[in-house]
Amino acid sequence: MRILVSGGAGYVGAVTVERLLAAGHSVSVLDDCSTGHAAAVPAEAQFSRTSYADGDAVARLLADQGIDAILHCAARSLVGESIQEPAIYYRANVVGGIALLDAARSVGLRRFVFSSTAAVYGVPARTPISETAPLNPINPYGESKRTFEGALRWYGSAYGLHSVSLRYFNVAGASQRNGEDHDPETHLIPNILAAVESDRPVTLFGDDYPTPDGTPIRDYIHVEDLAEAHLAALEATGRELAAGAPAAIALNLGTGSGFSVKAVLRAAEEVVGAPIPSTTGPRRAGDPPILVASADRAHEILGWAPRQGSLTEMIGSAWAWRQAHPGGYPDQ
Repeated sequence: MRILVSGGAGYVGAVTVERLLAAGHSVSVLDDCSTGHAAAVPAEAQFSRTSYADGDAVARLLADQGIDAILHCAARSLVGESIQEPAIYYRANVVGGIALLDAARSVGLRRFVFSSTAAVYGVPARTPISETAPLNPINPYGESKRTFEGALRWYGSAYGLHSVSLRYFNVAGASQRNGEDHDPETHLIPNILAAVESDRPVTLFGDDYPTPDGTPIRDYIHVEDLAEAHLAALEATGRELAAGAPAAIALNLGTGSGFSVKAVLRAAEEVVGAPIPSTTGPRRAGDPPILVASADRAHEILGWAPRQGSLTEMIGSAWAWRQAHPGGYPDQ
């Protein structure tokens, strides 16, 4: 299969590109490197430093390279920024996404996998969250992803596009080649590891939640497990085309259990072999006590289950990558 990966120079995209290449697929990466890193793209992949929102350029690339399927990983993804600047998120995640879909439609491409988010659920009434839970995002980031998922359903019914949307919460860990290198960094695990390197305390937001240790519980998925899910979903679009299955499918990914913020901190201390300084700040607005997704349907449809579901595996691989790349990517 010849696969175009939008956002293939980013954290999730680059690790997935590695897995697709290892599975024997041909891969083209589309990324403007506004947040990604050209150095993260394996040499075996073709690389176009172009925005997925440039519909004409994307259509030419799809036709010239004979692309069979698209994996859409590119997006704006900072919740706080989305609240302050919703226009950016609608323009990038919705308008840009539609440009990508129309480019695919113009060349007759009918296989599409969307790397979505469990933020489409907002604050759920119950956990673990199933795919039948209402979609009620509480910020423009989640809303922009929900809107694009809706577009996939309508493009499926009107134009025959077959798609799989994968919803997940927190991605962690690293492959041997690629890891997490964001600026600014908003994710818990890399911020905890940065506290180790700088000897400055990491802030834990809230310790009075109705959870066993008072800190929020969140679902985590190893980035290599996510890459495996992307691969399985891309292959499933081909099976669905043959079987005449529903045009658009949404699936949750996760461990089904989740870990508290303090549990993540303790596991990081175990990995690095030393106490990690921390302070406790006030709760962040809109942070629910527990966010955990049920991945039963992904197991049923894709045969997918997390293989590296422990905190020590996720944090250990992230720590190893940081130690091997103390300055991040060379283009940073």
